[in-house]
Amino acid sequence: MNAIKQEYLPHYTYDDYLLWEGKWELVFGVPYAMSPSPSRKHQVVSGKIYQLFSQKLILCPKCQTLFAFDWKIDEDTIVCPDNLIVCGKEIGEKFLIKTPALIFEILSPSTAFKDRNLKFELYQAAGVKYYCIVDPEKEKIEVYEWINQKYEKKLETRNGSFDFTIESCLVSFQFQAIWES
Repeated sequence: MNAIKQEYLPHYTYDDYLLWEGKWELVFGVPYAMSPSPSRKHQVVSGKIYQLFSQKLILCPKCQTLFAFDWKIDEDTIVCPDNLIVCGKEIGEKFLIKTPALIFEILSPSTAFKDRNLKFELYQAAGVKYYCIVDPEKEKIEVYEWINQKYEKKLETRNGSFDFTIESCLVSFQFQAIWES
């Protein structure tokens, strides 16, 4: 069987995205339905990441810690990372208009493949300095750093720490704290 020609497939843009009900992401013109509300553990982990980074960056006037927030990469690509840190004044009100310094994606069974592959490659191509993949079931975190135009795995841990250099700030992060209740 032959492959379907690209021109036969629908292609959507940001203007289409604005009209949709529910939660969606758009990657290269292809829509992806967001899964139902995350599990309680997913939400607790996300909240701790937000809280801990917010505390550590309180003295940094350039950086903001954000929960899930739309990032419009271009007219064909809008994603919503679970947690992110963005630096600078002009970041946008309705959606993020610049590349984040750090992104956390928290895996769920329905998003794991997309987060480990499609988003990994997307964030790498966009030059996101740090990409952290969080597996709440295994209580593990993988930290990737953008070096020489590609991601290098810097750490895989449950309880370790990592020093993130974000703008002019050095943030030492203890990962064990996100698993504690």
